[in-house]
Amino acid sequence: MRPRARHSADYAAHPILLGVPFFMPQTPAPRSSSSRSTSFRPGPSRSGRPGGPRRGSSSARADRPAPAPSALEQAFAAAPVAPDSTATWAELGLPGRLVTALERRGVTAPFPIQAATLADALAGRDVLGRAKTGSGKTLAFGLPLLARLAELREVSAPSPGRPRALVLVPTRELAVQVRDALDPLGAAVRLRSTAIFGGASIGRQINALERGVDLIVATPGRLQDLMERGACSLADVTITAIDEADHMSDLGFLPVVLRLLGQTRPDGQRLLFSATLDGAVETVVTRYLHEPALHAVASADSHVELMDHRAFVVSDQESKMAVLTEISGRPARSILFVRTKHGADRLATKLERSGVQAAAIHGDLRQNARQRALDDFSAGRTRVLVATDVAARGIHVDDVDLVVHVDQPNDHKDYLHRSGRTARAGNSGVVLSLLLPSERRGAEQLRRRANVDAEVVDVAPGHPAVRALAESGEPVVVQPLPERSESSRDARFGAPRRGQRPSGRFGEGRDSRPGRAHPEGPSRSARPRRDGRPAGDAGSSRA
Repeated sequence: MRPRARHSADYAAHPILLGVPFFMPQTPAPRSSSSRSTSFRPGPSRSGRPGGPRRGSSSARADRPAPAPSALEQAFAAAPVAPDSTATWAELGLPGRLVTALERRGVTAPFPIQAATLADALAGRDVLGRAKTGSGKTLAFGLPLLARLAELREVSAPSPGRPRALVLVPTRELAVQVRDALDPLGAAVRLRSTAIFGGASIGRQINALERGVDLIVATPGRLQDLMERGACSLADVTITAIDEADHMSDLGFLPVVLRLLGQTRPDGQRLLFSATLDGAVETVVTRYLHEPALHAVASADSHVELMDHRAFVVSDQESKMAVLTEISGRPARSILFVRTKHGADRLATKLERSGVQAAAIHGDLRQNARQRALDDFSAGRTRVLVATDVAARGIHVDDVDLVVHVDQPNDHKDYLHRSGRTARAGNSGVVLSLLLPSERRGAEQLRRRANVDAEVVDVAPGHPAVRALAESGEPVVVQPLPERSESSRDARFGAPRRGQRPSGRFGEGRDSRPGRAHPEGPSRSARPRRDGRPAGDAGSSRA
């Protein structure tokens, strides 16, 4: 492993990557949870290639036995369970200015994953965190970044084009949301951050880098492009966070991630968070994390266990649509998952014609259209969102209480990622699989691999179970959307200047995965480049 020459003053970190919106108070997760903590000395990766097995291959089919656990999985299983923590932000070692900034935004106490990881991260250790979406993991790595950069700012400002901290995320909308989350807390400690992602003006991103920023939140493809242009260097990056590493692997971005990590300081601190720890993620850990502290939260009220999994079996497609329309009329927020972009558009149109407030989100939508759909959904102007897998990975709205698998997912990972849009931040939620008789057996095998149980009911339109679900949920309170100036919209979405033609479809944000025929249909931008780089970074969003 690489040598480390660290001093306590070297580590303390940057702007918050919060798993809940800043304008909403953060309610701590129940204290019945416990965390596992240990140290990991990685051996050689079991996977021969960083990308891991291709999605859709025989190893990923629901009817195949689950693979043997990786060395990381075994290390987490063997780790001792740490006692519950009731420590405050200050007791965990967070600087006073950050504690004050958090409290002003209603964030008064840490979630379990934050309480478990902060001490090690603030002390300068590499950290490997296993936590599901909605557990608060973004704040777990964001606060150490903020504290570290605040220390460096006391000495000097960053050089143009040479940020000091890097957050790698798999999707452009996640990059935008993280940047927006970081700005308020970053301002409290005089820090500047910017988001680097495809589908936006590269000139504006270059200008931001030239002005000097402490932190960049970036998707791998666009960051590599900027480095090849000489607009950005990672030589001064002393702390790096990798969010949703398993999603990076799924999208085929890990080779680029490995190259980018190789450009950061060899003695730098690395924080990696992932929901799953397969062989591909283990490759990153083996190469670039030095004896990381392992942290995972295991709770009696864990993310999956807060979900009520159900399965409705209908006789045919006509009954399926009728049941889905009945359920979609409920007063609360719902997300419906389908496999294809055209399927998302068709379903949203049918629901609208039936009087349901619905919108579709997928990779063919422009960035501003996707963001508008998410804003409407978050504000309650739209109650139903019809989404494809990749486009919806980053929908992080805390009060979604129903997820419906209209089309069955490819594998158990997709099932869990889809389902993770509900039961967030300590809330409960319902996960419903809407099945035809021919899909019943495959869905059962898929749930077995996902380690979840579901109540299976044969239903028809008007069935008591359907009516009960259609009448459930708290009514959505419609919130006014914040006003944005034209200039801020242009800066956020990279809108073309007057007289400038749009650049066409975004290279990043398509529902495509390099090297794999996606069910939404192949496209030129989805094909892998000859140099092995992904064609672009797919879309997502976090709140």
